Amino acid sequence: MFGALAEGETVISGLLNGEDVMHTGQALSAMGAEIHAPAETGGIWRVKGIGAAGLKTPRATVYLGNSGTSTRLLMGVVGGYPIHATFTGDASLSKRPMGRVIKPLAQMGVQFEASSGDMLPLKIIGGAKLAPIEYTLPVASAQVKSAILFAGLHAEGVTTVIEPEPTRDHTERMLRFFGAKIESTMENGANVIRLNGFPTLKAQPITVPSDPSSAGFLAVAALITKDSDVLIPGVSINPLRAGLYDTLIDMGGDITFENQRDMSGEPVADIRVKSSALKGVTVPKSRVPSMIDEFPILSVAASFADGKTYMSDLKELRVKESDRLLAIAKGLTACGVLAEMGEDDLTVHGSVQPKGGCMVAANLDHRIAMSFLVMGMASREPVSIDDAETMNTSFPGFAALMNSLGAKIGSPE
Repeated sequence: MFGALAEGETVISGLLNGEDVMHTGQALSAMGAEIHAPAETGGIWRVKGIGAAGLKTPRATVYLGNSGTSTRLLMGVVGGYPIHATFTGDASLSKRPMGRVIKPLAQMGVQFEASSGDMLPLKIIGGAKLAPIEYTLPVASAQVKSAILFAGLHAEGVTTVIEPEPTRDHTERMLRFFGAKIESTMENGANVIRLNGFPTLKAQPITVPSDPSSAGFLAVAALITKDSDVLIPGVSINPLRAGLYDTLIDMGGDITFENQRDMSGEPVADIRVKSSALKGVTVPKSRVPSMIDEFPILSVAASFADGKTYMSDLKELRVKESDRLLAIAKGLTACGVLAEMGEDDLTVHGSVQPKGGCMVAANLDHRIAMSFLVMGMASREPVSIDDAETMNTSFPGFAALMNSLGAKIGSPE
């Protein structure tokens, strides 16, 4: 997205050819950016930005598959130009509410024509000059924050976002890396972000670190599988994304960060994980925003821990690709794990080796699918999922990679 808005050519290495990324690239291409995507994962992407020329109205409806992140961020991107675009997605994405993004962007001057319940299909009508706002996030959401900041690039003045709890800051780091004037300060216990409007963004070479969320599946698989020793290279250890690893270490996980370094503005390390005897913990509420996508795989780790693990303040999980909190609880129960779910909390009563031996409904949710396949690697009986295709959303080649490490993931005979 930043490459598309910048002046010049942004060269990107290490970018995953997942469906979410591909849909994002196709959307930006439809709006005037020139994007060359390699056929293979790990190849070089080249993005020729539109710079001052601005995005164009796409000729057709923009399909964004299963990617809520792409949809919400692009709402802010489109909102800053005098164009219009209609977004649609798959069955899962079409059930996800967009009102939390519509509200602040509407205050800035962006217009919307949404389906019932503020869902997709959704038409965005942007403006050439938006009004800067000061907006306090009612829920911890990096997606909402990022949408506002993208729109703030075309607001006359300073756009301010106030976070009661700091969320992942990749957007702020990228803005700074591409030349925007942006600052973040802690004020009265809140994270206050201020962005000056109408910066000139300059193309930059980018090396994308390995995703800590995706790496989490390998990490938990190594922890719960006997005699494992796995090194995962080049993973982002951004402190606002590392909550899963902090929690796994609290649980007794043998996890070390080797060769720590900086990569395109992000802290990175090689993560070594060895099989470990885990114990149940209470996850601090303050840590939740830094691991909101990792609770499915953490719940699997908790299933193998001695004692109970308590997780709270999880209301955001109920508006993910599925009602993720409910999907976790149902999946654990089907696998013989005692799981107690509240309105926004979950208690998992662990054991040395859960029973498994069940079919888990993935509910079109890639993280649910991959998490329960990891559980099946170490449970007493195999675990199946009802839909493997959804894993291509964020982790194409997941099964092949896990199998190369000794897993046995495949279609039943």
